[in-house]
Amino acid sequence: MRRKHHSVYVIELSKDVLLESRFKKCNPGYVDGKPCVYVGMTGLDPDVRFDKHKAGIQSNRYVHKFGLRLLPDLYEGYNPMTYDAAREMEVELGILLRDAGFGVWQA
Repeated sequence: MRRKHHSVYVIELSKDVLLESRFKKCNPGYVDGKPCVYVGMTGLDPDVRFDKHKAGIQSNRYVHKFGLRLLPDLYEGYNPMTYDAAREMEVELGILLRDAGFGVWQA
């Protein structure tokens, strides 16, 4: 059996991300006032991964520029998991949050 050491994570993004046309275009169902987030998966601790994003190391540009904080209430219950499960959950979590009106970006 594979070791379960992968995680999904959610990072809150500043509302300024809504000024980015690409982000806005990918979120036509965004509900005003809801959070904007980045959903990712990692083999690292989510805190370490967030720090790397902010430092510009293998960083998503929206997280590097607009990332505020991790939102563990939205993901901790799923972790840890296998790589394949994390890959699937990253997509599912993004869909779930987008359906709830969040602005969502995924790599």
